[in-house]
Amino acid sequence: MTAGLAGCASFSPDGGFAPVEAAAKDRLGKDVRWARTAADGEMMAQRVAELLAQPALSPDDAVQLALFNNRGLQARFTELGITEAELVQAGRMANPGFTFGRLKSVDGVEIERGIHLSLARLIAMPLIYGAEARRFERVKREVTMDMLALAAETRRAWVQAVAANETLRYMQQVKEAADASAELARRMEQAGNFNKLTRAREQSFYADAALGLARADRAQRATRERLTRLLGLWGAQTQFRLPERLPDLPAQPKDQPDIERLAMSQRLDVQAARLAAEQTARNLGLTRTTRFINVLELGLARNKLEDGARQTGYDIALELPLFDWGGARVARAEAIYMQAVQLTAWAAIDARSEVREAYGNYRTAYDIALHQRDEVVPVRKRISEEQQLRYNGMIIGVFELLADARAQVAGVNGYINSLRDFWLAQAELDMALVGRASLSLPTGPVAGGMAGGGAAH
Repeated sequence: MTAGLAGCASFSPDGGFAPVEAAAKDRLGKDVRWARTAADGEMMAQRVAELLAQPALSPDDAVQLALFNNRGLQARFTELGITEAELVQAGRMANPGFTFGRLKSVDGVEIERGIHLSLARLIAMPLIYGAEARRFERVKREVTMDMLALAAETRRAWVQAVAANETLRYMQQVKEAADASAELARRMEQAGNFNKLTRAREQSFYADAALGLARADRAQRATRERLTRLLGLWGAQTQFRLPERLPDLPAQPKDQPDIERLAMSQRLDVQAARLAAEQTARNLGLTRTTRFINVLELGLARNKLEDGARQTGYDIALELPLFDWGGARVARAEAIYMQAVQLTAWAAIDARSEVREAYGNYRTAYDIALHQRDEVVPVRKRISEEQQLRYNGMIIGVFELLADARAQVAGVNGYINSLRDFWLAQAELDMALVGRASLSLPTGPVAGGMAGGGAAH
């Protein structure tokens, strides 16, 4: 069996990359490549250039680009090559050792030569190879999970960047309205038609609008840079273009009553933890088997005496278990096994909780965005139309009209933020179904408070 194992220990054609490619195709509908040759690198660079030449980078294009161009992911792929090399090494017999000795005495010179082979290594070779094979499978799952996590993070970063662009545009509109209102208030105060309290309120709104615009500008730059890092872009590539607005809300949310069962059957981290527990159990058996045979060597010896006579034979080297009976090593292996069992249970419990939370966030985000779109925005629009009629009839003044315009902008911006939170929640749910998701509370809008404050007077 050992001889057969040594004979078939060779590198696979795909380097263990096939499961990663299959996961990208089945779960994401994307292609992923491992740049192992110059031809691979050229093909990937050409594909990246084609994606960047798009009029606007869609979320699917961004994910595809990240899978081709993120250098951290490529570095992770090399872990497959390292682990496979260790697997092949474990399947090959250890090199024999050669000894040479020359002894001189009054009777003459004696030359001793020998060749030694580690029997302990030979006996344990199938077990060691099996352990390395299981580790290779675990690394494949971990790399696949990292690839899926990068796709999810890229999709989230794309949503945040596009939403930040929209928010910045609306904050610029709020700032323009605040500028006009503040200038009008200043002139009316100089003409004696404005009291100081009303003037101070307009000035306060102007200051808040300027502050909000600065924060929106910072958020826009930060979200775009985060997306740029995930896409692995630099130089002129950083001038990529994004769409003007987020995708519309779907007609219906996903209904997944059996989402926990689905997650337990798909979560790669749970599968990896289970595989790690199985691996440590087998490693525990290996430790128990080899506790007394750390050193077992068989050697051939051949001596040549000065008178020409030759001696041939063999020798065996065996470690005597007088002081170390291997109990400590077995205890360590047992502790590692129990640790793996607890980690597997922990991963399963966390997976169920995370997917429940992610699905709850998804449904809530959908309901909020739907309410914003169908209730808040239309009401704001009707109010604005009524205010315009009253202004035309000289029932209200220009400040009331400006305050209403700010409130309407805040309503639209609130819908943008709720739509952003929905798409973020969907990305988190998709990730929670296949691996550990980075669940986070959505950030609230900053425009509503300022516009509301301006509308108060």
